[in-house]
Amino acid sequence: MHNTTKYLKPLLVLVMLASMVLPVHTLAQTDDGERISKGDFHTLYRYAADTWQSFVAMASPTTGLPADNLSAEGVRSAYTSPTNIGTYLWSTIVARDLRLISRQEARERISAALDSVAQLERHEASGQFYNWYHPDTLELLTEWPDSGDPIYPFLSSVDNGWLAAALIIVNHAEPRLRSQSQAILADMNFGSYYDPEVGQIRGGFWDAEPPGCAVAGTVGDSNVFFTCHHYGAFNTEPRIASYIGIAMGDIPPEHYFRTWRTFPDTCDWSWQEMKPGGEWHTYMGVEVFAGHYTYRGMRIVPTWGGSMFEALMVPLLIPEEDWGPHSWGINHPLYVQAQIEHGLEEAQYGYWGFSPSNNPAGGYREYGVDAIGMDSAGYTSNQERTSSDYGFTGCPDREPQPLPTPEDYTNGVVTPHASFLALDFAPRATLDNLDNLQQDFDIYGEYGFYDAVNVDTGEVSQYYLALDQGMIMAAIGNELRQNRLQHYFTRGAVERHVRPLIEMEVFTAGE
Repeated sequence: MHNTTKYLKPLLVLVMLASMVLPVHTLAQTDDGERISKGDFHTLYRYAADTWQSFVAMASPTTGLPADNLSAEGVRSAYTSPTNIGTYLWSTIVARDLRLISRQEARERISAALDSVAQLERHEASGQFYNWYHPDTLELLTEWPDSGDPIYPFLSSVDNGWLAAALIIVNHAEPRLRSQSQAILADMNFGSYYDPEVGQIRGGFWDAEPPGCAVAGTVGDSNVFFTCHHYGAFNTEPRIASYIGIAMGDIPPEHYFRTWRTFPDTCDWSWQEMKPGGEWHTYMGVEVFAGHYTYRGMRIVPTWGGSMFEALMVPLLIPEEDWGPHSWGINHPLYVQAQIEHGLEEAQYGYWGFSPSNNPAGGYREYGVDAIGMDSAGYTSNQERTSSDYGFTGCPDREPQPLPTPEDYTNGVVTPHASFLALDFAPRATLDNLDNLQQDFDIYGEYGFYDAVNVDTGEVSQYYLALDQGMIMAAIGNELRQNRLQHYFTRGAVERHVRPLIEMEVFTAGE
């Protein structure tokens, strides 16, 4: 008997393409002025259609919540998180807007998920959600399903930020479900993470003392244990929680300027990746070191680890580059260019796109470009953790070391979602990179791109992650529907309270 499924699926995609009325002429231009072609448009639509099916397969038939990940064999993980739920909600909106599903199906899926979210156990004083739940039973997890290792229930600022972002999107994209989404969002207080003495948000807190470092404190009338670290580097993904906290009035607006672009250029901070250039600016009475790193002739405001999703997941929802033409508008394209040059020129992998992902050898790992991350240990682009040391001129024990050669970079690990994050800033390079990955590796499956590939050995992590698939859906949705997802998120309070902050800042980034 012939398996007709593989023939029917491409036919179905072609039928859907033929029925779409999406304006190809509105697609972005590349840096050299070439427009995305009609063929590229159809390619992106096919990617979205396949990627959406991964969410269909990940969604629990009993609760409507997505699993954290899905194997190539179709096995769903027995855990999920607020971020996973958030990416599923906005991916459903994107699927609707791309006419992959009907408005009714989208509404039913979102409503079912919101019903389940409303039943999840959460921290009463803050309205925040814990990090891990069982997607089928809604049970708060206190041990890992696959190993039995203990989990100390944690409330993460960044994970709750992504869920809240999706709820805001639902508020504006699906008015019939606004009462459901708003009822959940109204109880979420992001001021719970804010430390007024430092002016920054913490990583999160536990409601029972965990092993390791923790700081006792209170949230409302509840005793909690905060993380020992704050999110001091602002060009990282936790700024989504900062933006939402400011928009909701939970965090004062000057918090935006009390975080670091780079750490200062003094020897007290010489542990960071390299000595920054820059100057001091004042905004809203706050002294800000407008620092940058210099990498391959580009002045760049770094992230913490040097990864793509730290820098570019947030602008999937907020047009930082438009609101901040003298800051993010300069930095985001340069950050993309730095990732491209690292992959193609410095390491000479032949491919690019480095971001936390599944490790093809097993497990999950951070990947990035070491030189554009502030952490001196850095996220690296390969399995051997090949790093660079630019030194910190004038400070003891930080003399520059010889930079690695291309021969030092072996077993590079590339993740497709990092390319999609660059779609808005380098569309031609993005599409070419994805096409090369498909041609050279077995990296594309039934539900779109697998999570990561070792470009030296060809070893592929044959999993689909809700987080990474959600970034892909958002990037394609913005490209094909004229940034509609951004409009859903920023409408109202976010634009009113956050845009003026972004508009006033000037980075020292540039070429």
